[in-house]
Amino acid sequence: MKSIFYLCFLIAGIHGERPCQQNSNDNNSTENYHGGNRNQVGPANENMLGHKVERSICQFAFNFYKEASSQRNNKNVIFSPISVSTAFAMLSLAAKSETLQEIFNVLHFKPNEIQQGEIHEGFHQLMQSQNRQNANFQLDMGNVLFVKDQLKLQQQFLNDLKNFYSGEAFPENFKNVRPAQQKINNYIEKKTHGKIINLLNNLDPTTEILLLSYVYLKATWNKTFNPKYTKEDDFFVDGNTVVKVPMMFRMGMCKRAYDAQLSSTVVQMDYKEESIKAYFILPDEGQMRKLENGLSCESLTKWRKLLSESSTNLYLPRFSVHGRFDLKQILYSLGIRKVFTNEADLSGITGQPGHEISEAIHQAMVNVDENGTEASAASTMEIVPMSVPVTVIVNRPFMLVVVKDGAILFMGKILNPVEQ
Repeated sequence: MKSIFYLCFLIAGIHGERPCQQNSNDNNSTENYHGGNRNQVGPANENMLGHKVERSICQFAFNFYKEASSQRNNKNVIFSPISVSTAFAMLSLAAKSETLQEIFNVLHFKPNEIQQGEIHEGFHQLMQSQNRQNANFQLDMGNVLFVKDQLKLQQQFLNDLKNFYSGEAFPENFKNVRPAQQKINNYIEKKTHGKIINLLNNLDPTTEILLLSYVYLKATWNKTFNPKYTKEDDFFVDGNTVVKVPMMFRMGMCKRAYDAQLSSTVVQMDYKEESIKAYFILPDEGQMRKLENGLSCESLTKWRKLLSESSTNLYLPRFSVHGRFDLKQILYSLGIRKVFTNEADLSGITGQPGHEISEAIHQAMVNVDENGTEASAASTMEIVPMSVPVTVIVNRPFMLVVVKDGAILFMGKILNPVEQ
């Protein structure tokens, strides 16, 4: 009988909880993957693999964005490239033949550049570097499987799931729809600190495996906005639509640049955690399509060279946006197809072929407020040079990219900050 999968990706943007714990004592899965042994991987190679994975995630991010944006015409777009990539890389542990090749092609992994075992080791290193916390920063990435309680999983798959992706597996009786659905929703609500609730409302009782991948971020701006200066103002959605938004204001030194090739102003907002940067990209009026068509991984590299700090009056809307996608539609268009059909080969899960993904859901949420992620900011005093400040008013559609080190955590387009 054909097995049925639900593949759900959950991202609560810009809030957090404790990092996942990594079991470093069990190297069986690494040894069995193309002869790889984590103990034989030196720091330099670990760093190299992590960077290769970051580059692939970046390429995937812009392809995913363009497809998602075309499918959500005139709607906000927000998603987590690192979460979607990690979840499908984890799924590839079980994939064989053409099913595996399609996943790797869309994730931009080339056989002549990186081996299969190195891909999983690279994701392991990336997740290990991302999952950390301090007083001003929390990032929790994790993966979990809810498995039909009668289904026998391959021990090798469970080992790889745990060692590479810190994955967990819990038995579940999906035939008891309401209790199972409530248990899963409670799990996700807890992991996302209440930011994603009631994710599942129509659980299929024939489900055998439910795969969840989530990332949860909480970070504080390096230079906060004072809430007393936040005022309602106009945001011009398009030529015919104007909405009122809470517009934040901050005066002081700010990193910004003008990208002439994209006809866009780029503002870099730093967090207290120095490895995280948020880029707000404001195209000139009527130039959003030009920005979307020209944006690439190279753009991020170029901005790092172009950005310079100067006195700026910055007006930025406070917003909370949600994104929910049927990944089957988007990824099928990008080239991941067999995994959604009865031709899928995911035999690495149980040792038997015939599994397919019946549904794939990605949900993301991003909050931007005075404190970075929470609206309880104190004012920030700053000494600035005696010069006439430049005024940047983000009062029309813009793009957002949140990066940690070289990995894109969140990416999106905000057409309407108050859209629900």
